[in-house]
Amino acid sequence: MVRDKIRVSTRTLQWKCVESRIDSKRLYYGRFILSPLMKGQADTIGIAMRRALLGEIEGTCITRAKSEKIPHEYSTIVGIQESVHEILMNFKEIVLRSNLYGTCDASICVRGPGCVTAQDIILPPYVEIVDTTQHIANLTEPIDLRIGLQLERNRGYRIKTPNNFQDESYPIDAVFMPVRNVNHSIHSYSNGNEKQEILFLEIWTNGSLNPKEALYEASRNLIDLFIPFLYVEKENFYFEDKQDRVTLPLFFFHDRLTELRKKK
Repeated sequence: MVRDKIRVSTRTLQWKCVESRIDSKRLYYGRFILSPLMKGQADTIGIAMRRALLGEIEGTCITRAKSEKIPHEYSTIVGIQESVHEILMNFKEIVLRSNLYGTCDASICVRGPGCVTAQDIILPPYVEIVDTTQHIANLTEPIDLRIGLQLERNRGYRIKTPNNFQDESYPIDAVFMPVRNVNHSIHSYSNGNEKQEILFLEIWTNGSLNPKEALYEASRNLIDLFIPFLYVEKENFYFEDKQDRVTLPLFFFHDRLTELRKKK
């Protein structure tokens, strides 16, 4: 990797996007920095952000296919070049962008001969295909291909199980994660007598959202997880010797931090 000179903040905590590119419709890349950080903080943030980016962001996938002409998953259909299993694997590779909640239905209705691509999928208006050229199947004869699809928005991944098969309906391994990979690295430097750090984050996404959007979503999800710790409940403390009672008021950590900064 080429090392470029990057201007970073050494006084106030700031983040910056230092590189952004689109390698293909289904591969986006972004590199970000956060500085200055005290020794150890970069690793703490980097590990938490990596886990949040890979596991806490929702995505939309095709999770089930249904057709009356499919006897079983490993069968072949006259007039279709690919096997049923290959078609299901092609459905797995299709990347969707949506604001869907839960599940919804989609379908394919195509007459051959010809090539069937993701563009032939009939979708609800709130779902969009990232790469419409994604190959699904080749029809070699004048036959009708009719397949019903189930779309779902979720997080993480789900592997199909044997007991998840239904009549004429076949589950598809679902990888909901829009973030394909995350790397974090740390650069340490001296600022006077203090040791400080710079956190570098590299993010690859599948095109359903860009790395900057992924970073925002992961940060928001992490903040939501920590919000309960910012509250201190009213508790009554009793001292056995004096029987005095002390009541702690409800406060926000953020408000307390602002007060301390004003006093400085």
